[in-house]
Amino acid sequence: MTCTTCPYCGVGCGVIASPDGTIKGDAQHPANLGRLCSKGSALGETIDLEGRLLAPLVGGVKTDWDSATALVARKFSEAIRDHGPESVAFYVSGQLLTEDYYVANKLMKGFIGSANIDTNSRLCMASSVAGHKRAFGSDTVPGTYEDLDQADLIVLVGSNLAWCHPVLHQRIAAAKAARPEMRVVNVDPRRTATSQLADLHLSVAPDGDVALFNGLLAHLAVAGRVNRAYVDAHVSGFDAAVAAARATDPAASGLSADDRAVFYSMWAGTEKVVTVYSQGVNQSSCGTDKVNAILNCHLATGRIGRPGMGPFSVTGQPNAMGGREVGGLANMLANHLDIENADHRDAVQGFWNSPTICTSQGLKAVDLFDACAKGQIKALWVMSTNPAVSLPDAQGVADAIASVPFTVVSDIMARTDTGDLADVLLPAAGWGEKSGTVTNSERRISRQRPFLPVPGQARPDWQIIADVAAAMGWAEAFEYDGPAAIFREYAQLSAATRQFGRDFDISGLAHLTDAEYDALAPVQWPVPAAGKGPARFFADGGFYHADGKARMLPLTPPAKTARNQFHLNTGRNRDQWHTMTRTGKSPRLGAHLAEPYVEMHPEDAAEAGIGTAELCVLSDGQNTSILRTLPTDRVERGALFAPMHWTRQRTGAPVNAVVQTGTDPISGQPALKFGQVTARRFAARWYGFAVAQTELQVFGDYCAIARTNTGWQAELAGATESVEADTILARLVGPLTGSLSHFRDEATGVQRLAHHANGRLTALLFLAPDPVQLSRPHAIAAIGQDSPSGAALAGRAAGTKADPGPTVCACMSVGLNDIKRAIAEGATNVDALGTCTGAGTNCGACKPELAALLPVHPTAVAAE
Repeated sequence: MTCTTCPYCGVGCGVIASPDGTIKGDAQHPANLGRLCSKGSALGETIDLEGRLLAPLVGGVKTDWDSATALVARKFSEAIRDHGPESVAFYVSGQLLTEDYYVANKLMKGFIGSANIDTNSRLCMASSVAGHKRAFGSDTVPGTYEDLDQADLIVLVGSNLAWCHPVLHQRIAAAKAARPEMRVVNVDPRRTATSQLADLHLSVAPDGDVALFNGLLAHLAVAGRVNRAYVDAHVSGFDAAVAAARATDPAASGLSADDRAVFYSMWAGTEKVVTVYSQGVNQSSCGTDKVNAILNCHLATGRIGRPGMGPFSVTGQPNAMGGREVGGLANMLANHLDIENADHRDAVQGFWNSPTICTSQGLKAVDLFDACAKGQIKALWVMSTNPAVSLPDAQGVADAIASVPFTVVSDIMARTDTGDLADVLLPAAGWGEKSGTVTNSERRISRQRPFLPVPGQARPDWQIIADVAAAMGWAEAFEYDGPAAIFREYAQLSAATRQFGRDFDISGLAHLTDAEYDALAPVQWPVPAAGKGPARFFADGGFYHADGKARMLPLTPPAKTARNQFHLNTGRNRDQWHTMTRTGKSPRLGAHLAEPYVEMHPEDAAEAGIGTAELCVLSDGQNTSILRTLPTDRVERGALFAPMHWTRQRTGAPVNAVVQTGTDPISGQPALKFGQVTARRFAARWYGFAVAQTELQVFGDYCAIARTNTGWQAELAGATESVEADTILARLVGPLTGSLSHFRDEATGVQRLAHHANGRLTALLFLAPDPVQLSRPHAIAAIGQDSPSGAALAGRAAGTKADPGPTVCACMSVGLNDIKRAIAEGATNVDALGTCTGAGTNCGACKPELAALLPVHPTAVAAE
């Protein structure tokens, strides 16, 4: 068994893993204390080699590493020679380990001499970085996860913690259960699973956060809750910030005066307040101002850096923090140093002994791909991420990548939307195969350790980058014998830049031996060479502006704009991760919500003539995306919510294709939660559902493909006249070489088709003019069996065998009908449901959903 770290969100959970796929939480790791979410629990189902990229490919043809490396080095060198260093770019990822990030940053900024290296972390926490730097003088997260246990009030702003950071959500839930007097406020336009835990849910208007927290700041000043001693000693800009707050109409928050009064009273009257914020704050055209509006309130009250209080940014990527530390963003140098500062540049260049150093900020993510589209980027290297799906205007980004003269993608998967556009594909080692470190949201450095062999010709990212650097002529500077050597150099750079007195310091780790590095226990920075670093920052000031003071900023809410379209908010699912290259391999993770959907208020759906389970077409005027409609009052009228996980290879059109490219002018972070779209009913002439042993191909106007525990499934629909069932099945699975059983009802238009080969059922297809009604778990279970065609085509379980219904608990594979039956048999609370069915007894992320079902289904459900 190997102690390692989960590769998903920024919580940074400790994992104990073994090569047979056994996964459990590490009870000794301080980030999670043994807890894992559904995604972490299912990691063992995602480590197979299906779909892996196992050899370098040039133009789709296998080649050897020497040839591929030489080609990449030559193309980048030629672009630099002919067009200058600004003509090349790296787009990297919070999936990289810190050692990978460090080597990539060193190559681009110190040897190529450009800052054109940005990261998908720009999409999740750039506004937080910018807000920290404006307020604190550095990108410092002041607190720790222990503050969540000790707070008396936790305010969750733009953070569906229950789905996006489930382990932290369960930590808060446990603290609240132990101390019922603890209160939780959820600030979010949507009512989410996280709202179940809240004592107060504030349905703030989109971009209403600045008005809300400006109102709070004004209230704190009037109510006499300002900590004058702290402000006078450690803060500048107080008077201007309060004046701007008083000039703000708090009604612009979209909240009633009563709701605001309750919230302001709670916040003002509670000393131990932690404000946790995430993508709902950051992913906005005014995200940095939102961050500073929150920080203003904590600075004005001195509620920062002490146990149980402070602002807390939770990050979406597993190593977003590590990337920030090594300068993986286009506007930063390593160790939280500034590109614009000549002394900082000289120190880093001197330490690296590099021939050059970037002298200005590089292209941030959205601008980088705009530059690709304009022909300014001649060579592009994308590492461990899928921007052709994850960025706004996803189709425009795909077109931009396709237009670059030379594109390299290093990844673990042979097929991604971005990889399909590359000239060169380089096989990277994946989680469980490579060694290095990651840093979580509370500044804790943890080891990722290998427990699997590196497959095929795959190599760690740092080695791929170092080999290219060597082929470009810089072999000596990139001659590492392993990740421990890189980490030592990185820590030694930290020692070399201590003269600037920045927050980041791991000089105490600069001389780790290889054995000590391998055994490194989770440690929170700073780790100075002498003494012990503080667990928290700023309780006694010590900010990183020149005068040692924090800055409060005068902020003005954005002007309210007239809206004649739907407001589209994008986000995540409980059981999926980014573009599903990993989580999409796990059948149980896909069972909860197996296709893309859009939440729409029932009255909006009725006005558009869209019924439950019918399809909706979203359009930004240029691109479209088709999603299953989920009418719900969790969203306000005029608002929509859709998760962003599905790719062209799974649905044909990602939802980010209809999200515009507006960004925060300070941070460069895209406003991924603030699209403007029209919505109309998709006029389907037919609907379908297919299951098969073999991987399915996208077919029809709408096609959502997912893994099952017997193969694959697809939800289908088309706007043209219904095609024959055997033609559709052949398009989905390939040539039909076995026997077919075909049922057709001319009166209803229903068709059902079963395919057998070698005595086993290999595929089923159900077609109907309306959304297909059948027991999907039964159809899935029949694949691979010697099921009679009649039983399989019935689409429901035979005899008294119960249909579990749609999955609610992915960890324990418990369906909606299982839950209904348990309620009918007397289960009256979530714990009782867990006892009866197992639901909620592993990661607990489904507990909010279970709680919501209890009052809705009090009556018995007949066995189906």
